[in-house]
Parts: sequence; structure tokens; C-alpha cells
Amino acid sequence: MLKKIDSLEQLNELLAKEEKFFLLKHSLTCPISHAAYVEYQKFSDENQDTPAYYLAIQDARPLSNDIAVRFQIKHESPQAILFLHGQAHWNTSHWKITNRSLTSANSVSK
Repeated sequence: MLKKIDSLEQLNELLAKEEKFFLLKHSLTCPISHAAYVEYQKFSDENQDTPAYYLAIQDARPLSNDIAVRFQIKHESPQAILFLHGQAHWNTSHWKITNRSLTSANSVSK
């Protein structure tokens, strides 16, 4: 099940408590982002042992910007990021966000 985050405090809590998790930067108005969200949801449903979170760009712009600066990942939307041990380990964007690419990233990091 996907969980929404909106704040820097929530992200910091995840980084401190979760060894591994995915985060999707999602635009509420972009059809490409909608397609990525569907793939991300499918991945999450099939991999319930891996926590999956998302943020809506329109609702959490400061958080999205902070992630880009803090982890030195050029902002894109949609964008999926795999965090391991508090660091951004892998990321991809746009049409490359598929159940297959997420599953592959997830298995490599085990």
C-alpha cells in the first residue's frame, strides 16, 4: 500500500527508521506521471515487503526541491527513487518507471 508524505519531517523520519524504501515524485496533472503512478502501485502491491511512499509535487514542492538538492538528483516528474541506508541509491524518471524497472532495482539492492 502506498503512503503519501508531505513534509521534510516525514522524510527525515523515514530515512532514520527505514533501511530501504521507494519514493515516487508524482505530478497530479501529468498523464505520464499518472502512468508511472499506476506502475508504481502495481510494484507496491506485488512487493509489500518493500515500503513505498509518494509525494504529490503540487502539495509538497519544498520537500521535492529539498530531495533534489540534498541527494544531488536533478528534479524530474515523475521520478522514482530507491533509498538505502539513508542515501539515494537508484532513480529513474518518466516512462522508465515501470513495474519491471522497480522490481529490478529492488532485487539488486537485496
